[in-house]
Amino acid sequence: MTPITGNKNTEEENSSSPISSELLKKVRLLELRTRLQVRDVFGGRYQSIFKGQGMDFDEVREYFPGDDVRSIDWNVSARMDSPYVKIYREERELTVLLVVDVSASGEFGTHTHLKREIAAEMTALFALCALTNNDKVGLILFSDKIEHFVAPKKGRRHVLRMIRDVLAFKPESKGTSVSVAMKYALHAMRKRSVVFLMSDFMDQDYQSVLRVASRKHDLVALELYDPRERELPNAGLVPLRDKETGEVVWTDTSSASIRQKYSEEMTRQTHDRDMFFKQISVDRIELPMDKPYFMELVKFFRNREKRR
Repeated sequence: MTPITGNKNTEEENSSSPISSELLKKVRLLELRTRLQVRDVFGGRYQSIFKGQGMDFDEVREYFPGDDVRSIDWNVSARMDSPYVKIYREERELTVLLVVDVSASGEFGTHTHLKREIAAEMTALFALCALTNNDKVGLILFSDKIEHFVAPKKGRRHVLRMIRDVLAFKPESKGTSVSVAMKYALHAMRKRSVVFLMSDFMDQDYQSVLRVASRKHDLVALELYDPRERELPNAGLVPLRDKETGEVVWTDTSSASIRQKYSEEMTRQTHDRDMFFKQISVDRIELPMDKPYFMELVKFFRNREKRR
């Protein structure tokens, strides 16, 4: 439940409509800001912690003492009348998939940004990291159904299009289904990929599909939330509306017991999510709307580097 607020983006057009000058300006500014972060902080770290899958044959060379005898190419060795070994190089190219929740709760924010706007910044950041490292990147926008899919490709124009889509796309549905999104991702991405799932996780019954996805892909969960969603202010009798169902409930927030029960329930849900993601070995990044996300991302990259 969130306090009743207006829709900030009622004048935005879907990605299929002509792009407005205001939206274009937003996209370009977002690209500039995140490109500097990629260049100065995250680009190198991204390359070091997200590795390609498998090895490609590169060449053969003469055997040297200490080489693994299992790498000897016996056919070449027989022709050359001396031992030769196969040399492999790591397959560097990755495919990155950004799975972004565009349900109605993404239009909530009591501080400087809406959750949808932070999702757009994360899209820009990780897409530009992929672009810098010559990786393909794709996009899924979801509510309680798949709203929009952009197949993985390379190129700056492709990345700018995805940033625009996250900022301006108007979903047909208001609900959330993480399960629907990840089932689609599993079907669309046959090869192991890096999958960034961005949502506030105001949903249920998605654990089984995330468990499967975590075994097939390198899955990273980014949880976007506003602190006001986890506590009730002492504001007397107020209407609380579920932005996804439209249900309105009048609540006496002056009651200390009601505020405490609400806070305890939100704390329990957050703890359960955290335990679940740890259980399936998925990194979870909390992105609160009242603080800069920079340090949370730095902490994520540092933790991944330590594990490698």
